[in-house]
Amino acid sequence: MIHHVQIEGGLVIVALKGKIYVDEATVIREKLFRYLEQGYNEFVFHLFDVDYIDSSGLGVLVAVQKRALQAGGGVTIKGLQGEVKKLFELTRLTKVFAIE
Repeated sequence: MIHHVQIEGGLVIVALKGKIYVDEATVIREKLFRYLEQGYNEFVFHLFDVDYIDSSGLGVLVAVQKRALQAGGGVTIKGLQGEVKKLFELTRLTKVFAIE
């Protein structure tokens, strides 16, 4: 779920926490697409407190990345660890996103 979203110097900083399943992914998509519609194109996702993310959650991150790139921006992922980090490596999403 979304823990909080803040705008800082044109960046949309999104802190997620817990387990991200299809229901949470739908809510996240709706909220973040609003920022894209408002003209924001740089996103930073903090995944420090994410225990699990399913394919729907990963799909939301990819969809935001795709739209952000089309608008001249991108997505940075911070705080990958444990099973979530392994999942990003297994799916090669470490090649798709800027990882810090």
